[in-house]
Amino acid sequence: MSAPAPSPLAIVDAEPLPRQEEVLTEAALAFVAELHRRFTPRRDELLARRAERRAEIARTCTLDFLPETAAVRADDSWKVAPAPEALNDRRVEITGPTDRKMTVNALNSGARVWLADFEDASAPTWENVVLGQVNLSDAYTRNIDFTDPGSGKSYALKADEELATVVMRPRGWHLNERHLVDADGTPVPGALVDFGLYFFHNAQRLLDLGKGPYFYLPKTESHLEARLWNEVFVFAQEYCGIPQGTVRATVLIETITAAYEMEEILYELRDHASGLNAGRWDYLFSIVKNFRDGGAKFVLPDRNAVTMTAPFMRAYTELLVRTCHKRGAHAIGGMAAFIPSRRDAEVNKVAFEKVRADKDREANDGFDGSWVAHPDLVPIAMESFDKVLGDKPHQKDRLREDVDVEAADLIAIDSLDAKPTYAGLVNAVQVGIRYIEAWLRGLGAVAIFNLMEDAATAEISRSQIWQWINAEVVLDNGEQVTAELAREVAAGELADIRAEIGEKAFAAGNWQQAHDLLLKVSLDEDYADFLTLPAYEQLKG
Repeated sequence: MSAPAPSPLAIVDAEPLPRQEEVLTEAALAFVAELHRRFTPRRDELLARRAERRAEIARTCTLDFLPETAAVRADDSWKVAPAPEALNDRRVEITGPTDRKMTVNALNSGARVWLADFEDASAPTWENVVLGQVNLSDAYTRNIDFTDPGSGKSYALKADEELATVVMRPRGWHLNERHLVDADGTPVPGALVDFGLYFFHNAQRLLDLGKGPYFYLPKTESHLEARLWNEVFVFAQEYCGIPQGTVRATVLIETITAAYEMEEILYELRDHASGLNAGRWDYLFSIVKNFRDGGAKFVLPDRNAVTMTAPFMRAYTELLVRTCHKRGAHAIGGMAAFIPSRRDAEVNKVAFEKVRADKDREANDGFDGSWVAHPDLVPIAMESFDKVLGDKPHQKDRLREDVDVEAADLIAIDSLDAKPTYAGLVNAVQVGIRYIEAWLRGLGAVAIFNLMEDAATAEISRSQIWQWINAEVVLDNGEQVTAELAREVAAGELADIRAEIGEKAFAAGNWQQAHDLLLKVSLDEDYADFLTLPAYEQLKG
């Protein structure tokens, strides 16, 4: 590698962190600066294209498979690159942020893969961004342990062969990193910061361990965005002297527009593609966001009523499995978000049965693996996939040629019988306020009512409030959803939280701020593309 020029990037408005010099080296920042110089202009063009496409959806209230890429879909000859050994068996994957305790526990969990998350499960404080990188590097050098200051319990890594393979998820294209700016004061995209620092420090280290730099790509809306990632990978491998094709990327199909471009996304990344994932909550959020002014036909009921058995969700997941297996890629299923209760065995029993049924369905549908949010769910998901896979690492040989999904099937929201309820409105407000309050304290993965919530679930909560108001939805109790009703429910929730946690804890938190922000993004006439954009302006650190 030739000596890089000094980085033109500056760290701004950030308190120095312990060990940041290990991550923010001159050479690493020079690499990130070059990524920024080469790829941010195209990122900006693609974000503008998102807005144009959304305007087109608002005008037509429909989507279709792209006529201009029909040849890619019709060509049966191409496949994605074969999976590396470390990513060949992905039957259970655990997700979570990259704090020190989670890093140890996720690697030790018994899952085959850990999604090390710098995105929806991580609030992007500078501390989380930088120290998350420190923690991953420490894990690869086995220089990591953790002692819980409260319980005194110590955590240490198991033997290398027992550890999960890491697949790192950088931030989406839409988020910037305000603490890292170029000479013009322009912030670097968070995706390039997260990817760049991780790749620069760990690509060769991972190869030496028999693995590689593997990534989950979030919030992708088109094959052109996948193409940009592929260009980033090609450049990064060349810059760092890593063999081309070393990177592997799994793309989350968690936007409605990407669901119409699954084959094209795999095609653009084919030398670096590893699979596709069915990201349920962001997918629902994307449907609401894109069809929010489409009237009653596109109104989603309570989020917990939209299970993966809903006809339009079945169309999405079955098309994903068929697409992946046709092209030799892994199909990874959705999240089991339940957090076991230490006090209520009956709650656990009911929830575990639901998780088991969900994972049985995915395995029987042809998925090659699935996600869980808690180590206690790993054995349940493992059992479901073991029953179907046995000793096979995956079931890509199940081509699912019986699946025939039409364009209209993916947006047949009105095929679901369930309707919005008052309890659903209350739950959306509760989850929204409680999640945003924790996010503003720097926590991205939060247990609320025995479910692991992240930014995606907060997005669906606030989007449904917005949609129900603007579609003039009448709830099961006869009340119409209005801004006034939303404010009334939010005020009641704030009072309940104050009573629940006490005046002192309430005053120490960000509860009023969270309440106000939820109402802003739920009631504003101009719908914010992402809750995390206005929230980031209020995030300290």
